[in-house]
Amino acid sequence: MALPAPHLDDRRFQQFVDDAKRYVQQRCPEWTDHNVSDPGVTLIEAVAHMADQIVYRLNRVPEKNHLAFLDLLGVTLFPPSAARADVTFWLSAPQPEPVVLAAGTEVATGRTETEEAVSFATEDDLTVVPCELDAVLRQEAGTTPVDCSQDIFAGSDVAVFTAAPQPGDCLLFGLSAAVPRCAAVLRLDSRVDGVGVDPRQPPLVWEAWTADGWIGCELAEDSTGGLNRPGEVVLHVPAGHLVSRVGRTDSAWLRCRVVEAAPGQPFYSASPTVRSASAFTIGGTTAVAHAEVVRDEPLGESAGVPGQRLRLAQAPVVADRPPLRLEVSDGDGWQEWQVVPDFAASGPYDRHLTLDASTGEIAFGPAVRQPDGEVRQFGAVPPKGAVLRAAYYRTGGGRSGNVARGAIQVLRSSIPFVARVENREAARGGVDGETVREAKVRAPIALRAQERAVTARDYEELARRAAPEVARIACLAVDPAEPTAGASTGTAGQGGAAVRTGENAVRVLVVPQAVPDRGGRLRFEQLVPGEELLGRITGFLDERRPLGTRLAVGPPFYQGVTVVATLHSFRAAHAERVRAEALDALYAYLDPLTGGAHGDGWPFGRPLRSGEIFAALQRVPGVELVDEVLLHPADPLTGRRGDATDRIELAPSAVLFPFDHRVRVIEAR
Repeated sequence: MALPAPHLDDRRFQQFVDDAKRYVQQRCPEWTDHNVSDPGVTLIEAVAHMADQIVYRLNRVPEKNHLAFLDLLGVTLFPPSAARADVTFWLSAPQPEPVVLAAGTEVATGRTETEEAVSFATEDDLTVVPCELDAVLRQEAGTTPVDCSQDIFAGSDVAVFTAAPQPGDCLLFGLSAAVPRCAAVLRLDSRVDGVGVDPRQPPLVWEAWTADGWIGCELAEDSTGGLNRPGEVVLHVPAGHLVSRVGRTDSAWLRCRVVEAAPGQPFYSASPTVRSASAFTIGGTTAVAHAEVVRDEPLGESAGVPGQRLRLAQAPVVADRPPLRLEVSDGDGWQEWQVVPDFAASGPYDRHLTLDASTGEIAFGPAVRQPDGEVRQFGAVPPKGAVLRAAYYRTGGGRSGNVARGAIQVLRSSIPFVARVENREAARGGVDGETVREAKVRAPIALRAQERAVTARDYEELARRAAPEVARIACLAVDPAEPTAGASTGTAGQGGAAVRTGENAVRVLVVPQAVPDRGGRLRFEQLVPGEELLGRITGFLDERRPLGTRLAVGPPFYQGVTVVATLHSFRAAHAERVRAEALDALYAYLDPLTGGAHGDGWPFGRPLRSGEIFAALQRVPGVELVDEVLLHPADPLTGRRGDATDRIELAPSAVLFPFDHRVRVIEAR
């Protein structure tokens, strides 16, 4: 089989002619005869023929010359990105003194017979601050807080809300110290029965006071059943927690606030009471990254000449900001040099250098002879004999760091008083470094776009460059008749689909990377991109979009779908196993990231037909007959299902999300 020939330019004769005619219409409107008999059109076709021959020969450049040409144009491989996650360190018992976990503390996943352990390291210092309960305040909706600390500390039963609780009633707990990023425990003695709430879903929210006001706390555990029995409430306190004054008391405040009951859930019929209360910290949460930190790596001495190149001991380098902190010592101390993408704006005294993150190669500024004969220095040159060192960089990263929640559970660094670790959410953001083959595909697109977002393909390519960790990106032109849900792409052509902006509005749909939980199921909240991710893509595209074009970056509309199916199994097949494999097949086929016929995610806007589900289920081992398939549109947030149908239509900006499938297997007799 012949090797595929590289294509540096995919344009052909007819496209050159069509482009030239369009330019004629724009620049010379008085030229109206575009027939082949016109002498001007003949000249256009002659030039297009020559350009087509040049492209033909260019596309047959040998592979080595192809790569050398890309290198000459400055095309470099994208480095890997490190997966990140928040990891909670749980203490064995409350400690009277602060427990400090230094940056670089290593944790890992468990090692199995088939998989090696994946290591992570903390990015910042974490201090688990001890605390005590100083004050308890009660605040009815719309009133000022009332101090009830003495009654509670004395062991008296105190009603924490009004006699008939209403949304807005609060119970405030004042801690002796702020506990940012810590896991705080409130131990309460409550003895009230029959207050009317569901203890598994009480109408309460827990919040912490920060510089930005009251911020919600993640509830790790509530054994009180909504303050209805003795137990503990474990809260993950946000990073901005601080001390402030409420009433006459300076404390670090947490509060429990009554909210409206969820649909179908009961509300408080009477106020719960608290007899005693105490508080302490039992852990802390910090960010970890799948990368190894390298510090103070010696790189030798400077030769004192322009364009000197050095190489780091470990590569590739993780794409951080900045990816490398390099220091130069000339005997009077260490001076930090800055990593820049190129030397175009560097003067002879700017301490600049470039870094090829894929290979770990460092380059200092060159000296270039100008047309007038003058030699210009781009970037400063370290003095001869100066000692060079890489003060900080990180190596590693890659897709292997994307692990499921709960997978990080091994503490590799020895830390006193720490009993266990866990990641409450999946680690994501890990992307393998770009390969040469991928760069060859990307280079023509990037050269054609020239840092300008004009076509739909341009928007998608630039958005992926801004956020390489994103799973899927699609660009649509906003339909003026349906600005929120409807969208349409322009006609496809060489070099991407042209965006037809009826109101000069473009919508970029972003599906973030998500790691399924154990069992292969995605949760809906995993597919909602964060504000930081959307802001990064928006800022990058905003600098490159045409003037007058409105840009909207956000998630697609996730259309939930529930499949209700009835199957008949073969006599030798185990019904429960067939049912489990049928459910796995449904979730896999309808997966927004890896589903669809090609395994790259369900296509945007493509409807779902029941016949496809018949085919997917019929391929499950042990299935003799697919008897019935019903499709129900569903809301992944509320769980409500619509009427059964055999076809679910999707808007162009929508994608499927599998939700709560039901499969019945009838065993053969």
